Order: sequence, then C-alpha cells, then structure tokens
Amino acid sequence: MGDGEQPRRLVVVFESPVAEAILRLTPDLGFQTVLVEPDATRLGGTPRARGDRFVTELAAANLDENTDVVLTDHNRGEIGVVLKQALAAPTRYVGIMGNPKKEGPHVAALRSLGVADEQIARVHRPIGLNIRARTPAEIAVATLAGLIADRNERPGGFDF
Repeated sequence: MGDGEQPRRLVVVFESPVAEAILRLTPDLGFQTVLVEPDATRLGGTPRARGDRFVTELAAANLDENTDVVLTDHNRGEIGVVLKQALAAPTRYVGIMGNPKKEGPHVAALRSLGVADEQIARVHRPIGLNIRARTPAEIAVATLAGLIADRNERPGGFDF
C-alpha cells in the first residue's frame, strides 16, 4: 500500500470454514476485516482473528470504494438481500463462492428483488484465482491472492 492510500477493507459475509480461514490470514496481508453474520447463533465460539470485528448487518460494515465484499456461503437465504445491499453501495469488489459451471442461486435471488442484469454481472463468481482450490484454507488463499492481484493491478489468473 502506497503513502496516503486507504487500507482495503474486506467484508466477509457468513460464518463458515472459509470465512474463518480468510480471517486468520488477512491481518498479515494488509486488509482490515469485518465479519458479517446475520444469525449470531451461527458463531458458536468461533475464534476471532487479530483485528477483525463482527457485525450482524452489512450496513454496519461501512461499505465504501475501498471495500471488497465476499460471501462465503452460496446456500443461505439472505444472499439476495446482502448482495443487493453490497451492489447498491460504492463497493470496489463483490463476489460469492460457487461452481463456475452452473448459474448460482444468487442470480435468481437478485432478479426476484428487481436487480438489473448489469448489476448482477458485477458479482464475481467464483471468487479467487483458478488454482483448483478444494479445502477451506485453499479457497481462502485463492480468494485473498485474487484480491491482492487486483489491489496491485495485476491480472492474477482469474480465467476459468
């Protein structure tokens, strides 16, 4: 990060093994992190990484042009509402985990909320670099490597 540059904020939405891995790695990579989990009962004693914080609503994460938003679960009922909020804010990057070979449930969820196709196209899916990541830790590394490549204005190997 250069002098005078704002630190990148990474908002990780939904508690999951991938979210835990991302939150463990981010402090050393120059991201300020926020975990958004609408259902606090899902936290169940999850260890908190250094420097991250927890909120129950996306709006409380203070989204701005230096914010990347990553959803770490594509099977939650809240994905449409959360993505619509992320797309309406001046976020820099919005992504959701998922298999690139089939349309994600976020597309129908966003369409049902009246979100235009141009906005839906802003949602990156899958997230991260194409390294054939399988485990939560590998997915976290691929995701963070992709965000670092973007932060450094490098292509990073996103093609699938």
